[in-house]
Amino acid sequence: MRAAPVAPSVGRVSASVLWFRRDLRLADNPALLAAVAAGTAGVVPLFVVDPVLWDPAGPVRRAYLLRSLRSLDESLGGALHVRTGDPARAVAELAAELTAGSVHCAADFGPYGSRRDAAVAAALSAAGRDLVRTGSPYAVAPGRVRKGDGTPYRVYTPFYRAWVDHGWRGPAGPPPGDPPWRRHTGSCALPGHPDLGRLVLPEAGERAAVQRWQAFRDGGLDGYATHRDRADLAGTSSLSAALRWGEVHPRTLLADLAPAHEMFRKELAWREFYADVLHHVPGSARTSLRSDLAGMDLDSGTDADDRFEAWTQGRTGYPFVDAGMRQLLAEGWVHNRVRMVVASFLVKDLHLPWTRGARWFMRWLRDGDLASNQHGWQWVAGTGTDAAPYHRVFNPVLQGRRFDPDGTYVRRYVPELVGVAGAVVHEPWRLPGGPPAGYPWPVVDHQEERQVALDRYASATQGPGAAPNG
Repeated sequence: MRAAPVAPSVGRVSASVLWFRRDLRLADNPALLAAVAAGTAGVVPLFVVDPVLWDPAGPVRRAYLLRSLRSLDESLGGALHVRTGDPARAVAELAAELTAGSVHCAADFGPYGSRRDAAVAAALSAAGRDLVRTGSPYAVAPGRVRKGDGTPYRVYTPFYRAWVDHGWRGPAGPPPGDPPWRRHTGSCALPGHPDLGRLVLPEAGERAAVQRWQAFRDGGLDGYATHRDRADLAGTSSLSAALRWGEVHPRTLLADLAPAHEMFRKELAWREFYADVLHHVPGSARTSLRSDLAGMDLDSGTDADDRFEAWTQGRTGYPFVDAGMRQLLAEGWVHNRVRMVVASFLVKDLHLPWTRGARWFMRWLRDGDLASNQHGWQWVAGTGTDAAPYHRVFNPVLQGRRFDPDGTYVRRYVPELVGVAGAVVHEPWRLPGGPPAGYPWPVVDHQEERQVALDRYASATQGPGAAPNG
């Protein structure tokens, strides 16, 4: 026989719980304000090490998250409470120990996050407690922006216009006075820091994110539209990991943008667009949005595996591709233009499934975000949003010459080519005697494989039973 729910005692002085997830900051945090307002006996800040998310995460993402959590704990005066296990149990148990009437968090719109939060809400409700969701990791929560007929967008440009028309709130202010953080017994230790070898991560945490934004805002934002695609220049904000973990909120960035900064605003909107798509079609994290390309002919077998290995290690013989893949292994991050080029090479030169590349990226990226990563890969593969023309095949040589004109980026990450001066570094096989010692010849001929890719895409889209692009 099930026991009746037990409500917290009326009038009892109790703490509230602030459950941190993808909002590892104190500034511009609406959930924090709600928790402070509800916690008559203070606020217990909580992070749950969830095995469902922790176990499959690569060492780079774990390491960055741990650094960000330690920074958060410092800003909380050491009050961060850590539990490990199923959040539905861990959160409910802590709330019961505190006789807390409410647990506060930002809403999560991801496929797993939505299910997890529903389970936590049910567990709390059974004891007469509430899970209060306030705010989200986005300027405009997924599901808010829709077409006139109520259906979601699948093409970015009209989404962007509607997103701008919808608008967003300004940054949330600080709570009145210092938040009354409350320590509670029974906290677990954070997991140990993984061994990253030679991989170097930048400083993590809210303070570092704000400093990075201020430096870019004051010194790089005006040139962003011109320099953002140049892999050899520091032309981007490098805030993708900070946004992924919520060390800074997009509202904070948007509030600093002038009308002339529309290109940067558009890049923030891409992140929101992909989150919206994943919210409406959760299965698109694993399968292509375009059903007509699901059966396209792809390579497999030992030779395909060998080429995938060459791609992962930056040994394809195409320097711009190899520099990007080695940057991933060295820093847990890749310049966005280069991400598109290396993705195109895997899918359209090596004829391997986009899901295989997406998994590799999620393993190594410190900013690994399910919506942005999976749908970025699908955009390149032509299987996802925007009706992206599948016949767009990035030429790794031309892309290198255009966005790394002197070869500075390539030489930074491919030491075998340090002695090759100028743009010829993008075609080392043309040097007298071929590539320098230790650097491979190209694993494929780009022009030949480009045509193979076009033929396969055409066959998939024009064959019997092909579905229209949706």
